[in-house]
Amino acid sequence: MISLLQFDTPVLIAIIAVILFSGLIHGTLGLGFPMVATPMLATMMDVRSAILITLLPTMAVNIASIVNSKARLETARQFSPLILFALVGSVIGSGVLAITDPAPFRVVLAGLILLYLWNGLRIPQQWLANNALLAMALFGLTAGMAAGTTNVMVAVLIIYFLSLETPRATLVPALNSCFLVGKASQIVVLAIAGLVSLRLVLETAPLALVAIVALVLGQRLQPRIQVTTYQAMLRKLLLLLAIVLIYQFLHEAGLIAWSVGR
Repeated sequence: MISLLQFDTPVLIAIIAVILFSGLIHGTLGLGFPMVATPMLATMMDVRSAILITLLPTMAVNIASIVNSKARLETARQFSPLILFALVGSVIGSGVLAITDPAPFRVVLAGLILLYLWNGLRIPQQWLANNALLAMALFGLTAGMAAGTTNVMVAVLIIYFLSLETPRATLVPALNSCFLVGKASQIVVLAIAGLVSLRLVLETAPLALVAIVALVLGQRLQPRIQVTTYQAMLRKLLLLLAIVLIYQFLHEAGLIAWSVGR
């Protein structure tokens, strides 16, 4: 069972820095905490450990984001089927994460990041309108399974919401509602599997506080900073992380070797 105390001081400092940075990104853009924090941590440890460390901070950020949203109740009603299917998918994905080797999830996570970065994919609005429940079921289940195994739900959901041309005021609380139910179900499943302990919760509680502070700071800085600048920097960072994760996976699989010293 993972514990923060198993890491040395430099890694612990790096974890805190990642949580701070991810909270700032989420506060500024309204989303992105797990999508930034998980791959950054996964470059230092396996994906499952990265997910376990970010469980409480991610949930704290999601709750704070929903509380600060004026349209949260209306959004929850409008997209309730999507939220429900995301919960079911997350339960399935978390179950897979709990019983399988986490190594392959590096490349899955990298793939989801690349899917997010390639935002040209759109589903015809007419099809979404004529098959509303089916669309919510497909996207909700797929996004939930992605969240359960890699912590990155937004890569799938963003295709659905952008295809609908959902306004930002509705998009942000809708995404955070899906994130929240997915994270809550993930915690329950992983706790049942014996991967989440009271000790881990207590150890990561300060990280949740750090995430909330960074979130609030990001929200206050948002009017002063051009979002397009942040988005451009975030996309470059995510691309770099995706490349690093793929390289690590190939190295661990023995398909390539480190070239340093050769």
